[in-house]
Amino acid sequence: MENLSRLLTQKATAGMFGVVLLLQCLALSVSAADLFVATNGNDAWSGAIAEPNADGTDGPLATVATAQERVRTLLEKSGSQGLPIRVLVRGGLYELDAPLEFAPEDSGTAAAPVVYQAFEGERPILSGGRRITDWRVGEDGRWETTLDAVRAGEWTFSQLFVDQQRRFRPRLPQEGYYSIARKLDPSEAAGGRGHDQFGFEEGQVRADWANLKDVEVFAFHHWAASRLAIAEVDVEERVVRMQGHTTGDSNWAQLLQGHRFFLENVKEALELPGQWYLDRPTGVLTYLPRSGETPARTEVIAPRLQHLLLLRGDVEARAWVRHIHFRGLTFAHSNWAITPSGQSFPQAEINLGAAVAAMGARDLLFEDCAVRHVGEYAMGFGPGCRDNRVLGCELVDLGAGGIKIGSALPTGWGNTLSVPQDEEALVSHHTVEDCLIAHAGRLHPAGIGVWVGHSPYNVVRHNDVYDLYYSAFSLGWVWGYSGSKAHHNEVGFNHAHHIGQGVLSDMGCIYTLGISPGTTIHDNHFHDVISYDYGGWGLYTDEGSTGVEMRNNLVYRCSRGGFHQHYGKENMIANNILAYGGEHQLQRTRTEEHLSFTFERNIVLWDNDSPLLGSNWNDDNFKLDYNLYWHAGKRVTFPGGLSLEQWREERGQDLHSVIADPLFENPAADDYRLKPDSPALELGFEPFDYKRAGRRKPVVLTKDIPPVPAAFKGR
Repeated sequence: MENLSRLLTQKATAGMFGVVLLLQCLALSVSAADLFVATNGNDAWSGAIAEPNADGTDGPLATVATAQERVRTLLEKSGSQGLPIRVLVRGGLYELDAPLEFAPEDSGTAAAPVVYQAFEGERPILSGGRRITDWRVGEDGRWETTLDAVRAGEWTFSQLFVDQQRRFRPRLPQEGYYSIARKLDPSEAAGGRGHDQFGFEEGQVRADWANLKDVEVFAFHHWAASRLAIAEVDVEERVVRMQGHTTGDSNWAQLLQGHRFFLENVKEALELPGQWYLDRPTGVLTYLPRSGETPARTEVIAPRLQHLLLLRGDVEARAWVRHIHFRGLTFAHSNWAITPSGQSFPQAEINLGAAVAAMGARDLLFEDCAVRHVGEYAMGFGPGCRDNRVLGCELVDLGAGGIKIGSALPTGWGNTLSVPQDEEALVSHHTVEDCLIAHAGRLHPAGIGVWVGHSPYNVVRHNDVYDLYYSAFSLGWVWGYSGSKAHHNEVGFNHAHHIGQGVLSDMGCIYTLGISPGTTIHDNHFHDVISYDYGGWGLYTDEGSTGVEMRNNLVYRCSRGGFHQHYGKENMIANNILAYGGEHQLQRTRTEEHLSFTFERNIVLWDNDSPLLGSNWNDDNFKLDYNLYWHAGKRVTFPGGLSLEQWREERGQDLHSVIADPLFENPAADDYRLKPDSPALELGFEPFDYKRAGRRKPVVLTKDIPPVPAAFKGR
């Protein structure tokens, strides 16, 4: 009996020691403020340990949303005790029931931020989609499944992602485009607000297609396009009318004869492997598998949520979401579905939302994150946002563009009414650095890589931007010399290429608008900018661009030219290399009473038969000097057929410029290093290392994504 008592006492003591040890561990965990989330977790557990314990009574949480609730409780009760609060998310796919939404009460401090980050060595995916399973395989090899939520009218989608690759709906023509046969006046349904119908050639559009009102007409303008669902088809008159309309009556919003269009979501055109069709009335999703794909081994995800992450402060109350960090997380599979009004916007598709969207948010950090497979923009920073950083992130396979910074208020487009008047609502001081932005415009081709609207003091630096159909970077949102809030912005050391790709017109690797003092575009590597029709420039100062400095940029292979100024004031274009423009090398469109720009100490090289200077050089309110021009040994002439000597004597331009071989190492192989005896050096040209442009971090997040199919290049 005594031995038994002693044994029980020993066991009780050991048990108490275990309890004390557990309490100490939990106290340590609370003081370190770590919570864990895992796909095999449980929201009823403590979240204090990284994996389930042996008896299944405790372990990580199951959702980030529950972790957020625990963090908020901790903040309310005791604050973070001066330590960062960390939520560590294990790898795997997390299907979100609703967007993750953060408010001011979720904020940390500068000394103790709230951190949501990937568990070391793992890549969690926060998905707005649903995995599609329960496929029925028909005798013809087609996969089918019935989605009850679609049949009930609770869900629809226009994107599908198969094994991390975007797949497209059937379209006509299967490759290339149709042309609008006749421009028509708008119907009464458009109410004078835009254009909604056009004439087509016989056989292009049919009235007997299944689910006719789900067929979308994708019509191209100049630098924009409209996606509008069909309302009705008059086969005898060969007229198609859409449910929505374009954004106005200006030439750039009309459905003009000869302009391109195609039709998407045509059930009868479903015939190519990789295509799919969602029959909304029946809820049946049909997929035509590619070679090697089987239902058991193929991951198919359809997007459900429009937004994945929302950071929502209260601008009017000056209550900000602050000091929240996101590291190593992937946000994927956001939805976009057409509405009866369709999608039509004058420029840059900035009326669209973003998968990760912030308003009234400050001091946020996104580091080593990815946003991919989304229906609109990847990220957007709206009113009241300041001092947010996006570092080392990868934004790929985007329905529209990469990042929107700033705002364009709905009170007007391209006029002073859209300039924010509330200084606290002004968006400013953002940094986008070491990011990859690629494969954009898959639904909305006019999306921008990085768009900066009414927003100053932003830095866009050391990014790789490629495979877009419109401009890589856009600064400013005022057409002309009226008030603008876009100033003192920096775009430097970026590598942007394969922009436009023959889809849209009137674009540039860098595109600026309005009065922009202190704005610098420097040390960028820009090349392969190809427009559909007019346009396609490397450096493009559009309407009213003022006070912009463009220096130390390497620009080559642009379908129109290396530099174009539509109109502007006192811009400085200096120490750039502009090579192999298409229709001309430099373009100036409008004469003005003030100094348009200064162009000096630049090297211009070309070998085709295009002129050096294109368009309008009829006055002398510009300054060209100390430049080196080389037409691959051919004669260089100036407007009016003037020689360099006549140009100097009659126009007073290029008084110190020369025509000479710049002596690049090997420009045919894109090696633009200067040899030591280059005559450009005597003119004061300062060599710059263009190889410093682009990301300094290796690609680590998107290596598992196969090449993304083209959306508008005759796919």
